[in-house]
Amino acid sequence: MKRDLGKKIWMYTILIIIIGLAALYSASHENIRVHQKIFYDQLFCAVGGLMIMYFLGKVDYRKFHDVAYLFYFFSIVLLVVVLFGGRYALGARRWMEIGGLSFQPSELMKLSLILALGRYFSNHRPKLSFGFFSQSQVLYKDLIIPFVITVIPMFLIFKQPDLGTALLLFGIFFIMIFATTLEYRYLFGFLGVCLATIPFAWNILKSYQKDRLLVFLNPNIDPLGAGYTIIQSKIAIGSGQIFGKGWLAGTQNHLNFLPERHTDFIFSVIGEEWGIIGTLLLVMLYFLLIICSLNIANQVKDKFGMFVTMGIVAILTLQVVINIGMVLGLLPIVGLTLPFVSYGRSSFVIFIIMMGFLLNLSKRRTIF
Repeated sequence: MKRDLGKKIWMYTILIIIIGLAALYSASHENIRVHQKIFYDQLFCAVGGLMIMYFLGKVDYRKFHDVAYLFYFFSIVLLVVVLFGGRYALGARRWMEIGGLSFQPSELMKLSLILALGRYFSNHRPKLSFGFFSQSQVLYKDLIIPFVITVIPMFLIFKQPDLGTALLLFGIFFIMIFATTLEYRYLFGFLGVCLATIPFAWNILKSYQKDRLLVFLNPNIDPLGAGYTIIQSKIAIGSGQIFGKGWLAGTQNHLNFLPERHTDFIFSVIGEEWGIIGTLLLVMLYFLLIICSLNIANQVKDKFGMFVTMGIVAILTLQVVINIGMVLGLLPIVGLTLPFVSYGRSSFVIFIIMMGFLLNLSKRRTIF
């Protein structure tokens, strides 16, 4: 059974990567705006990433437990550094350059937060009792401390600005704490308090972030500005119909009507060229990979391994749902990539490391 789970992780991951490479090749094929270099970059990441995944499958995953907090603090330092000395592009300061290679510390923070929360929850299981003071203790130990661990990188990433990734970190926190034995009344009460602050957050948003939220409600209020991308995305997906226009034959793609088609809106390229059949195939592969990950979390005896697996399930599920949702116009545009499909070396490598962690856990059932 464990061996079957490992094989399924390999199979689903490789198939998703292949679909992504095919879509990226099409998005950059004979195009003056999107250079085909991105395809070869992603291909190189895929080959190297699968080697990393194989290596991580052989390493004792419990070593991640020992360095979880150190890894977290290192990522915090990188987030601080990038705010003051990072490369400014596309209206944000999110990238660092080392040796000619650029990467996003916020992507590394996703993994670091999962490991840090996994270590905390594995060492501090909720202990509930009756009485006012015991309830206060529950909120302090089981909610406040991990929330602080989460909100620090959220703030630093929001300042870049990157609202999508900041909110994604909160999603990781909520789903991982949901996996504990904490009573739902505490969990959803805490969530209610957080949601109650949303109306007050409007004034701290950047102008383009406000525009994206308004365009989500009505894309036609600015069809040639903030609403242009989502309108073109829906046209591309709708024109693909059932079987699509064919690989390399998408008009919205190759006539440059679709912005960011190689990154956040790569799903539109797949919808236009491969139709409903192609998009459903990709969604099914994600679904099977998530189900496989949940089976690993259910079988593993190690608390740290279980919590980290749930964190990986959380980020994979949230990022897939949010990306596809915003491409279809069902969610606001927040700038999150589609795992293993969108172009982005930092995101690709981090998700490959997560798959290597799952691969490792699929072979073990130790008690930590």
